[in-house]
Amino acid sequence: MSNNKQIRWGVFLIPWLLAIATIALNFISGKAFNATIMAITNFILDKFSWLFALMAFACVILILVAYISPFGRVRIGGRKAKPIMNMTNYVWIVLCTIMAAGILLWACAEPMYHYYNPPASVKAQSPEAITFIMKDIFLEWTFTPMCIYGVPAILFAFLFYNAKKKYSIGSMLYPALPYSMAEKASPVVDVICLLALVCGMAASMGSAVFLCSDGLASIFDSFKSNAATWTIVAAIIVTAFVASASSGVMNGIRILSTINSRIYMVLGLFVFLFGPTFYILNLTIEGFGAYLTDFCKQSLFLSAADGDKWANWWPIFYWCNWMAWMPVTSVFLGRISRGFSVREAIRTIVVYPALFSVAWLGLFSSSSIYYELAGKGINKAMTDGGTASATYAVLHQMPVPVVTILIFLLIVFVSFVTASDSNTNAMSGLCTTGLSAEDTESPTWLKIVWGVTIGVMCVIFITAFKSTDALKYLSNLGGFPVVFLLILIAVSFVKVMSNPAKYDTFSEDYDEYGQPLPSQRLMSEQEEARQGKKNAGAGKNATA
Repeated sequence: MSNNKQIRWGVFLIPWLLAIATIALNFISGKAFNATIMAITNFILDKFSWLFALMAFACVILILVAYISPFGRVRIGGRKAKPIMNMTNYVWIVLCTIMAAGILLWACAEPMYHYYNPPASVKAQSPEAITFIMKDIFLEWTFTPMCIYGVPAILFAFLFYNAKKKYSIGSMLYPALPYSMAEKASPVVDVICLLALVCGMAASMGSAVFLCSDGLASIFDSFKSNAATWTIVAAIIVTAFVASASSGVMNGIRILSTINSRIYMVLGLFVFLFGPTFYILNLTIEGFGAYLTDFCKQSLFLSAADGDKWANWWPIFYWCNWMAWMPVTSVFLGRISRGFSVREAIRTIVVYPALFSVAWLGLFSSSSIYYELAGKGINKAMTDGGTASATYAVLHQMPVPVVTILIFLLIVFVSFVTASDSNTNAMSGLCTTGLSAEDTESPTWLKIVWGVTIGVMCVIFITAFKSTDALKYLSNLGGFPVVFLLILIAVSFVKVMSNPAKYDTFSEDYDEYGQPLPSQRLMSEQEEARQGKKNAGAGKNATA
């Protein structure tokens, strides 16, 4: 470790010890602990659903304004900053970081829940319910969650690279609060966000473990999905993402995300060609049109008139969960955005992943609905075998299910490893001082400790409760303080967007009126290295 790098022991030890305490409480009285967490979560969702919905909607507005404003021309790190990687790698790393295993689990399962149990205002098992499914699932998984990540990611990138603030979530408070107050609040903010993400990652790992175990059990009769196999699968996942995180961004994450991009394309093309192709096209386009038409209505839907609290357990629950992940994930996304303009970063962090999600949900959610209507028993498979079984029931309706399920499992594995890799990097970075624009790698042992802790927490909770519900509720508790943090982040974002020249140390990047000057993206460090090798090879050949 560099002499300038030191461990922030308070920021590291407090959330780590609280995570250990959570594991201990599960051993002492798991049911009572789970019941308490559920009761607190119910209270939060019931009393503050309006705030989660408003802040999620506000993030969409802020991203739209930032994209069309002069702020969009600002280059992260200044006009002379070289991107860490090329645009292709940037896009796929962002996509794999944000998606993890969530969309893979819910793309086929969530339509079944909504078809049979929609809000009180929608008739179950009706054409209206099908339209509602597509509107709601597009809302929860496309542009809004990407905007929740996009606002803090761009703000952090600007403040770290341009304003030269510390590598800390608390740095995002600087424009909204007096410097001394933001400085004091920074460690507290980092601790809360780290604990929320540890629980969120453990819950997400549980989803990946169930997906992998249930998938293998669906194609191999001799394979049993039980505590022993869950532990083995979790150990393999932890080993993979810790090894990847330890190798650095330009090695592990870049290679894994590149591999995953190709696998995504292969499976998506297969489902499009061998699934209900024309139904997929028709329902996706119709559903996306309904989503755009009713965007404001859906975004602010709280089930207040219905009185059934349906919204609390779907869109609001999602906003709470996205926000729990948001601070630490956005630090990583901001970290890899150096050298790109704000407008390019918005396209990469928000637009491209959202459009990918539209396509993926169109393929899998439409197929799930189609096969259920055709009497193929997708909902029954899910009811009998758990949430993950819906996806495998859909793939069993297409040719060579053994092959497609194995490919799907590979996507699940690589997606979660990539997402965990990036978040473990960010978590370790937040526990370290002395990181700079030139050197953002934290000590390897920190990555190992966080990775093992997350894996142990996941295994203990899923073997105790046979689900990830307790961890999800715990993660959502982290989303509660973060929604207030997001208010301050939004204020900071507005102030920076309104007058970036005031905060930017690269004063030469602005004209006399304080407007950002246009600039071209430079060749990335990755592209320069490749070009150097090519030139060296050409020189050797010419000499020969």
